[in-house]
Amino acid sequence: MGDTDGSTAGLIVTTSAGAVRGTARDGTIAFLGIPYAAPPIGPAAFQAPAPPPAWDGVRDATAYGPTAPQVGYPAPIAALLDNDIELGDDYLTVNVWTRDPSASGLPVMVWIHGGAFARGSNRLPMYAGDSFARDGVVFVSVNYRLGVPGFASVDGAPENRGLLDQLAALRWVRDNVEAFGGDPGQVTVFGESAGAMSVASLLSSPLATGLIHRAIMQSGNATAAVAVSDARKVTARVAGLLGVGADAAGLGSVSAALLLQAQTDVALELTLNPDPEIFGATVVAVGMGIMSTMPVVDGEVLPNLPIASIASQSSGIPLITGWNADEFRFFLVPTGVAAMATPEFARGMIGGIDGAVEQFDEHVTAGTSPGDALCMVLTDIAFRAGSLKLARLRPTEPTYLYEFGVPNNEAGIGAAHAVEIPYVFDHLAVARRLTGPDAPQAVADVMHSAWVAFAKTGDPGWAAYLPNETVYRFGLD
Repeated sequence: MGDTDGSTAGLIVTTSAGAVRGTARDGTIAFLGIPYAAPPIGPAAFQAPAPPPAWDGVRDATAYGPTAPQVGYPAPIAALLDNDIELGDDYLTVNVWTRDPSASGLPVMVWIHGGAFARGSNRLPMYAGDSFARDGVVFVSVNYRLGVPGFASVDGAPENRGLLDQLAALRWVRDNVEAFGGDPGQVTVFGESAGAMSVASLLSSPLATGLIHRAIMQSGNATAAVAVSDARKVTARVAGLLGVGADAAGLGSVSAALLLQAQTDVALELTLNPDPEIFGATVVAVGMGIMSTMPVVDGEVLPNLPIASIASQSSGIPLITGWNADEFRFFLVPTGVAAMATPEFARGMIGGIDGAVEQFDEHVTAGTSPGDALCMVLTDIAFRAGSLKLARLRPTEPTYLYEFGVPNNEAGIGAAHAVEIPYVFDHLAVARRLTGPDAPQAVADVMHSAWVAFAKTGDPGWAAYLPNETVYRFGLD
């Protein structure tokens, strides 16, 4: 076993591009900021990911790499959820945690962060993989292109570049994880929010065949993809603000900072005025709210909506999918929308969704405030219903459902979106603003252990959803 008490034994691992030196702490070793692809700058910004340049000697992998270009969360959300932005060119990196690089056959977990395909990175303390490595898993976390560079549909550029980045990272895992003690034939891919939607896209992509053996989707759905024609309306709007052509040459001619500003302006415009004449059907990341960029159905990376592809295939890949009891309170309570919501406002917000107004009225009639009722309806439509539908479409595939219900009462958000993440990672101490001050360690013990067990065996410890519609409830029973 590699020495984790200060010597260099076990701290140097050779990858396909060169040797890296990690850092030992508390019985695990972290290798941070390892490039899995070349920096996506200049002409490469709108091209498929290329292999990373090789290096001589030993590269320090002792600090996180930079983040994809992005802006911070709005202040009310930032008060709950960190987003550590460190801009730089070489951001297509992975972080790896392992207990023992000289081991063999350890299960592998690959984490894809969320952030509405526009924010986030693999450098948050909450996402550190030491807890998984401690329990016998080789843990890998991935950065990928976001926003316009990652997901806008651009003439002259391959579609779904952010997904192509994720696929390149999975190929890196296949080719390199044995050097860290992992088994490339036992890879669990998991993610939350846009990370979960990415997992759905990867499960439906023929390009991911053989790269994924188990999957977990936390608070996401399998319907977040749009037609190229609709996505190009958003691209045209961005290019129009910049005064350049809506193609790879035009968008590639402006600085990353200017492109990010235009992307941010269009995202705000879309939120305030989701006019389908201007933006097409990008308003239908069905029930997930409005996202200005997301995966597109391109016939190659995504042959169809992920849910349609997943339903039609027999992959044999075990899947955990689930939701939090109060998902939408994360979006509507801190921003004040829930407090100011009137019945008329709420009905206008959900009026285009089948059955939503009737569901809302039932809650209000039962004495629920309009804001709380709106959160309940949107949680059901955007998260719970999607998980149930996906499970029902996999009657012969092992599919495990959960609901997370431990509230953050201090912030008034209940068991909101993202609150489950520090429980999954067993990192409650670094996420008290998100979980609240009294987060029960016992729930983290159970949830984290279930994810580890699933990575090792394909069974989280409770019955599959079908035939008895079993849903395991964390903190609710």
